[in-house]
Amino acid sequence: MELATSVDVGWTLVAAALVFFMQAGFAMVETGFTRAKNAGNIIMKNLMDFSLGAPIFWLVGFGIMFGTTNGFFGAFDFFADGVVGEGYNWTTLVFQTMFCATAATIVSGSMAERTKFSAYCIYSMVISAIIYPVSGHWIWGGGWLSEMGFHDFAGSTAVHFVGGLCALIGAAILGPRIGKYTKDGKARAIPGHSLTLGALGCFILWFCWFGFNGGSTVALSGSGAEVASRVFMTTNLAAAVATVTVMCITWVRYKKPDVSMTLNGSLAGLVAVTAGCDVVTPVGAAIIGICAGFAVVFGIEFVDQKLKVDDPVGAVGVHCINGAIGTILTGLFAYYDGTEVAANGLFYGGGAGLLITQIIGVAAVAVWVGVTITIVFQIIKHTIGLRVSEAEELMGLDKPEHGLASAYADFMPVVPNVLGTRAAEQTAAEMQAPAAVEQAVPVTRVTTEGGTHKLTKVVIVTKQSKFEVLKEALAGIGVSGMTVTNVIGCGVQHGAAEYYRGAQVDTTLLPKLKMEVVVSKVPVETVVDTVKKVLYTGHIGDGKIFVYDVENVIKVRTGAEGFDALQDDE
Repeated sequence: MELATSVDVGWTLVAAALVFFMQAGFAMVETGFTRAKNAGNIIMKNLMDFSLGAPIFWLVGFGIMFGTTNGFFGAFDFFADGVVGEGYNWTTLVFQTMFCATAATIVSGSMAERTKFSAYCIYSMVISAIIYPVSGHWIWGGGWLSEMGFHDFAGSTAVHFVGGLCALIGAAILGPRIGKYTKDGKARAIPGHSLTLGALGCFILWFCWFGFNGGSTVALSGSGAEVASRVFMTTNLAAAVATVTVMCITWVRYKKPDVSMTLNGSLAGLVAVTAGCDVVTPVGAAIIGICAGFAVVFGIEFVDQKLKVDDPVGAVGVHCINGAIGTILTGLFAYYDGTEVAANGLFYGGGAGLLITQIIGVAAVAVWVGVTITIVFQIIKHTIGLRVSEAEELMGLDKPEHGLASAYADFMPVVPNVLGTRAAEQTAAEMQAPAAVEQAVPVTRVTTEGGTHKLTKVVIVTKQSKFEVLKEALAGIGVSGMTVTNVIGCGVQHGAAEYYRGAQVDTTLLPKLKMEVVVSKVPVETVVDTVKKVLYTGHIGDGKIFVYDVENVIKVRTGAEGFDALQDDE
C-alpha cells in the first residue's frame, strides 16, 4: 500500500492527527455521561489505552494485521520493520495506530465507574496486540474476508463493532453498578454529571470523524479527492439525520427530547455510515442515518432494561449494534455509479451477493472477538480481579485508584496549612493563643429601645430558578441576611416522571433551592406574604415555607446577641 505523492502523505497524516484527537472526544463523552467522582479515573484510562496501545501495536499488532503469512493471520513481525519493507510505510503504520486506539477506548465507557485500573490496562493491551489486529487482517490486511469482497471502508466492523462487542461482553461479566437495578430488576437511571462535557465530546468526535472516514482514502491525488468529498458528504448527512431521528423518537417516547440519547444518536449515525461512506449515495446515507437512530434508541433500551447490562455511556448501542447494522446496510445501499454492477448492493441491482458477504463478515468477527475477549476477561476476573470493591465504587474511583480527592478543583477540600512552612507555624501559634474579641476589633454595644424582639427563622424551599426574584423581593422588604444552598429533595407529590436514556429517573430527589433567613425587625407575616406572592403559580412544585422560633443569635466578630446581632454595625 504505497502512497502516491507527498500530497497523499500529508493528507493521511493530517487525518491521522484528527483520529488521534478523537481520544479527547471519547474522554469527554465518557466523563460527561458518568459521575464526577470517577472523572479522574476516566481521563487516566483514555490516556493510557492510547499510550499503551501505540507501542503494543507497533511492537506486534501491525505485523499481525498487515503481514502476509495467510488469510487468517498476518505475521509476528516485531517492530513492524519487515511489514513496512514489504509495501507498507510509516504513514500507514501511524494512521492504523490511531484506529487501533479507537477500538480499545470504546470499551472504557461501558465498563466505567467500577473497573480496576490495572485490569483495564491489561485488557486494553490485549485488544491492541491481538484481538483487533487479527480481525483487522481479515478485513484490511488482505485476509479472507477481503478476498470475499467484504466492504468496510473505514471500520464500522473492524473498529467499532470490535470495540462495541468487547464493551458488551465486558459490562456483562463485570456486572451493573451498585444501585443500577432494583430488587425486581427495574432499571434505575444514573444521570451523568455534565451534559456539557458530553456534548463537547460529541462535537469533537463528529469533527474528527471527517479524518476517520475521509482520511481512509489515504490519497487525494487522482480520484482520491472525489472519493474524499463523497465521504465527507455521506458521513455528515448520516450523522445529522440520525440526530434528528433520535430527537423525534425520544420526544414521542419520553414526552421530551432526550439530550443524552440524542447525542448518542449523532455518534450512532457516524458509526453506521463508516462502512459504506465511500459507496453509498446521499439518499442511502440518509436512510442509514434513520436506521441508526432507531437502532441506538431501542438498542440502548434493550441492553439496559432487558439484558440488564449496565452501559453508562451507551457504547454498546452506538458502536456494537450500529457497527453491525451499518456494515450490513452497505450490502443494500452500495452503488458504484454503474461501473461495477457486480459489487453494487441489493437495492441497486447487484443482487444479494454483497449483502451475504457483509453478514458473513460481521458474524465471523463476532465469533472471533466474542470468544477471545471472554477468555481475557475471565482470566483477569479470576486472577487480579476485574472489579473494585463495593466501598471503592461507592467512594468513586478517583480517590482509591489515583489518590485524587476530586478531579475538579472547586470540589477539592480546603487544606488549612502546609506542614513545615512558616505559615503553618504561625497558624498553629494563633490557634494556641486566640486574641480576645475586644482586642481584635472595636466593639460598640448598642441597646435597642423597645424591649425584647422575637427572633424567627424562615426557611424557603422552592425551585432553583426562583432565586433571583426571591432574593430581590426579600431585600425590598428589608431582609439583609440570608443563607442559600442548592439541595435535592421532594414533596409529597414526588415530582413528575422524567426519563434519562430510556430509564425513568428516581424522581424522589429533585434539585431545589433552600433559602434561610432569620428576622426580628421585619415582621414574619411580611416575609411570608412576600415569599408567597413571589413563588405562587398554582402548580405543583411552588415550594414550602417553614417558620421556626430562634432562641438566640450571636455575631462572632462583635459578640452582639439577639436583635442586635441581626443589625448592621452602623
